[in-house]
Amino acid sequence: MRAEIDLPAVKAEVEAVFRIYEAAIVGNDVATLEALFRDDPRTIRYGAGENLYGMDAIRAFRRGRSPVGLNRDLKDTVITTYGTHFATAMTLFTRSSAPDKIGRQSQTWVRFPDGWRVVAAHVSLIDG
Repeated sequence: MRAEIDLPAVKAEVEAVFRIYEAAIVGNDVATLEALFRDDPRTIRYGAGENLYGMDAIRAFRRGRSPVGLNRDLKDTVITTYGTHFATAMTLFTRSSAPDKIGRQSQTWVRFPDGWRVVAAHVSLIDG
């Protein structure tokens, strides 16, 4: 079986949900961020300073995070879909509060009956 890569309608769906996610990040919209992650103990988020296993840990992190300094600029975003139920989103980001750093973000998205959800995510920083 051959997976179809970047079917236009599927790619548009993931791009749209990625934009919703990004707006929620910079606006510290915790409810939306929580809704976009799969509510499952197998969901993982590796952050710049934390390793979060399961949605309970991810919720605790999001709810305790400071809303200050979350604005950022994205560049080199690559969203790739595989078939109709699986996608990856990779992007670089910069923040004016840390001009000497480049952030890297990756997400694995899966389409479930209730919509697209992140099942794995990774955020890291490198020197710019």
